[in-house]
Amino acid sequence: MKLHKYAAIDIGSNGVRLLISNVIEFKKKETQFKKSSLVRVPIRLGADVFTTGKVSKNNEDRICDAMQAFKLLMKVHGVEKYKACATSAMREAENKNEVLDCVYKRSGVQIDIIDGKTEAEIISSTDLSQLIKNDKSYLYVDVGGGSTEFTFFSEGKLMDSKSFRLGTVRLLNNNVPESVWDDAKKWVKQRSKDLSQISLIGSGGNINKIFKISGKVEGKPLSYVYLNSYYNFLKQMTYNERISELDLNPDRADVIVHASKIYLSAMKWSGAKKIYVPKIGLSDGIIKSLYLGKL
Repeated sequence: MKLHKYAAIDIGSNGVRLLISNVIEFKKKETQFKKSSLVRVPIRLGADVFTTGKVSKNNEDRICDAMQAFKLLMKVHGVEKYKACATSAMREAENKNEVLDCVYKRSGVQIDIIDGKTEAEIISSTDLSQLIKNDKSYLYVDVGGGSTEFTFFSEGKLMDSKSFRLGTVRLLNNNVPESVWDDAKKWVKQRSKDLSQISLIGSGGNINKIFKISGKVEGKPLSYVYLNSYYNFLKQMTYNERISELDLNPDRADVIVHASKIYLSAMKWSGAKKIYVPKIGLSDGIIKSLYLGKL
């Protein structure tokens, strides 16, 4: 048996995450990926970029500080390899080069800005084998602050994937035109029309939180009826009530309603009646891609 430690830094529109994983190699068994540590910092880059077009000086300093802290944590953990990827908000920031230079000078961390297609491909490389059955079809939906990635699987194979500028922080700031909803709806409906028995697979912090609150056993899906009723329940509560009564973090309490709407819309468009929540996302995909030499 060989033990390696890999790390992934995911710089999203609603938060920044460091995932450290144990990669355990066996002689006669499949390699295992076990999460060792997960740190999330609520730096909402999308709140800057989707309204002003730039990362603010305050958030530039915060992202630089976060990368310095992450670099030290990786050193303490003995991380061998890591990759830092930035998504929607950083893609669109007019001053992204200035921010990347600041991060590199202060922490030595080099950040790669990945496009929506690459993001979807990395996410879909995560280990879904325990969920995906060869005789069924799935729509994998990863909801972020700036974008949502949709990926279709059928007969155990990846069929198609696409990223849309449909994210929770954008919705929070009223920065999603109706045409984006229409484009996503058209694309999902078109690609699901010839598929039967579609189930959703959801990833992202918001659906993970909803699943945890549901009390469901890991591996069991949430029904459309449950998610719809919970969405309506959340809508009736104020921001403060979601924090005080549901114990949601402040940076989760305002976006969770928008995330629920996106998952529900995807279920409607595809005809899915249930959604599985395996707790995997971009960070997991980065680590697996690192291990396989794809990044």
